Amino acid sequence: MPVSRRRFLLATVVPMMTIGVTGALAVASGQQTAADSVPGPASTAVLPVSATAGAVVQIVAHPDDDLFFMNPDVSRSLAAGTPLTTLYLTSGEADGLNQAKGPGVKDPEQPSDRGHYAEARQNGIRSAYAQMATGDRTSPWRRTSIPTAGGGHAELDVLLAKPHINLVWLQMREARAAVFDSPQSMRGLWNGRIPALVPQLTAGTPVRQPFTYTKDQVIAAISGILERYKPTTIRMQDPTPGRFVGSGKLTDHQDHMYGARFAQAGAASYAARVPVGQRPRFTVQSYLGYLNGTLPHSLDPQTAATKIGYLKTYGWHDKQNYCGSPSGCGDRKVAGNPSGGNWAQSLRYARGDHSSWLVQGTTGRLYAFAVLDGQMAVWSRGAGTGPGAAWQGPVLLPGTGIDPGATTTRLPDGRVAVLATRTVFGDRPADYRREMVYAAQSVPGGPFGAWVSLGTPEIGDGPGTSSISAPSAVSDPDGRLTVYLRDSKRTLLARTQEPSGVFGGWQHLGGADLQSDPVVATDSAGRRHVYAATTHSVVAWIQPAPGAPLAGPFPTGLPATTVPLTAAPEGAGVRLYFRRPDSGVVRTAVVTAAAGAAKPSVSSVTEAGGRAGYGAVGVAGRLIAGRADSGTVSTTGLGGPPAWTESGMLYAGAPAGIQESGGALTTAVLGLDAELHVATSLATPTRITWHRAVPRA
Repeated sequence: MPVSRRRFLLATVVPMMTIGVTGALAVASGQQTAADSVPGPASTAVLPVSATAGAVVQIVAHPDDDLFFMNPDVSRSLAAGTPLTTLYLTSGEADGLNQAKGPGVKDPEQPSDRGHYAEARQNGIRSAYAQMATGDRTSPWRRTSIPTAGGGHAELDVLLAKPHINLVWLQMREARAAVFDSPQSMRGLWNGRIPALVPQLTAGTPVRQPFTYTKDQVIAAISGILERYKPTTIRMQDPTPGRFVGSGKLTDHQDHMYGARFAQAGAASYAARVPVGQRPRFTVQSYLGYLNGTLPHSLDPQTAATKIGYLKTYGWHDKQNYCGSPSGCGDRKVAGNPSGGNWAQSLRYARGDHSSWLVQGTTGRLYAFAVLDGQMAVWSRGAGTGPGAAWQGPVLLPGTGIDPGATTTRLPDGRVAVLATRTVFGDRPADYRREMVYAAQSVPGGPFGAWVSLGTPEIGDGPGTSSISAPSAVSDPDGRLTVYLRDSKRTLLARTQEPSGVFGGWQHLGGADLQSDPVVATDSAGRRHVYAATTHSVVAWIQPAPGAPLAGPFPTGLPATTVPLTAAPEGAGVRLYFRRPDSGVVRTAVVTAAAGAAKPSVSSVTEAGGRAGYGAVGVAGRLIAGRADSGTVSTTGLGGPPAWTESGMLYAGAPAGIQESGGALTTAVLGLDAELHVATSLATPTRITWHRAVPRA
């Protein structure tokens, strides 16, 4: 039955019941971790070593969006044996011409046939997944038709050699243009310009029943697929990709953007409709799209080459008719350019790539934050690392629509505040927006208050597609917060709390071409530093004296990064951590600002760990945590050891780290099982072992 718009909107705003942060609540989700166990560093108990667990559902607009923008996360999940389902919203029929055009490649002209071209793309995707999962692109699939909760039918493909790998095809009509505003599209459906969207069935699909989808029916269909597969991690594209400054054109394909908004709404409906106990908790990871083509490569050449190899399989690069289909064995458009628009050499997260979500209160209690089921989840651990210092949680703060990623700050009185962005759907399409919110403890160590909205600097969803960064925040000695974020024009803005407690208006701090979330740190002299990465370098804003207005932006002269930054105070300055393009090697440099100096000074750049993965890193003292070349959460040291110490666990988002007041180093990640995993070690660790923070009952 279709889900009414009113019922969906009401469901998404009803908060779930929670308990106090210090209460015990452990919710099982995903699969059991590995049986191997070693003594945990935080107690004398024997705890299972963390390994990849859980189940993944990916929601994309077209066949190949997963290969271009979510790989190598896809192939690594498959290699780990993770149950994985990809939901394709459209058939990707485009102009119906399955022709390669590129350097040295040109196929003969042929008539347009959208059904056959869409079938060829399906064949290519099945071959690529079979190759990633089994090493054999010809490994067979079973194709059937299944009813959807939206009242239509979808094609379900199951890889026979590994039946935990499924592909689901809604086969809706695509926009057939990247940015041109065609009403017959998901964009037109989302914005109410058409009452329903028609299908585009592939030539060989087992789906024979005619159907159309209204907006509510698409949301219901996605929600039903999530209920069928019960993921612990949902991957989707970027719902707020922004526009290019100057031209005003979308930075991504309109189907990617509006398909992601349907995925957001479907996930919110699923979380509200199906109670925990009948499903596991889940986290969401969103991925950057076409904008990758304008940024430095985030993948090393070997990883990029492997990714391009799967794209060549999808693109039917060798043109051998191994599949036996009259439609063809892949997407020849990709065969002509398997790197796409410079997309294949990168993977970037659009949200959740910030490493400041682990914080210590003045009572010594640790707090970790992540978004589960669209709500902010809180784990806590008492002071110290002895047997009595057990983690508790997760506790979900009331209020839904919280986007992936959290940042934190500690107030001078010892209270902790958590910040995020929140998606608001509203009653009308024009009401869709992202806004900045924060929640703070009422007393040190106490419960968190209600979310406070600080709004958004965007004048509406249309001009900038609500493209704001995750916020960062810092408090003055008197406890007043200042929050920073990047707007859709790629500049830095701030809002500061007045003595009355009310926040003032948005202050424009300048900058241009800002690509990263801003990061904030305070040096030993009490001066605030704010940093953001651009396409080519890093820029800084620094207080000339404690309490003074920020000065800047200053060019740092640092080399290009892969975008995410991590900042930590060190001596008289702030140490920045970032990755080298085309390598993944972690680089660091210290920025200092001498009193009276016209601009900050920057140390030479050093490197740690060797060739590695992608994404932000977490830092605890001299210990660095992030993705190694294998994609697993791994650690290395500043100044040694020379290589990464790898684990057996894939994870979502970014790691976080902290050096506790007693000197212990604690790092944390959110696994693909949507559970918190931690490692606590001495200040000079010789071995890092990851464990589930809250053991299974």
